[in-house]
Amino acid sequence: MPVISRFYGIIIAMYFNDHNPPHFHAKYSGYEALFNFDGEIMEGELPKRASRFVKEWLEQHKDELNENWNRAQNGEPYKLYCAFGVVNVTRQAS
Repeated sequence: MPVISRFYGIIIAMYFNDHNPPHFHAKYSGYEALFNFDGEIMEGELPKRASRFVKEWLEQHKDELNENWNRAQNGEPYKLYCAFGVVNVTRQAS
């Protein structure tokens, strides 16, 4: 699963060619949740504090997530993002 961001021990990832609706996976300390791009948990769970951090991150990266979702669906390169703002790297899809 391609990791697109890491912060405060939280891993944000997105699968290539994943099912709709658009979503991402957030992992933290043995927990995992699937978030839609509106910040709602579709499946799984995270501790409340980690969930708040994920939602805060989502608000700052919603446009980039939509771009990455479209890239992932097409098997194109995706971008990695640090916690709260800066673009880190561009990687090729595998």
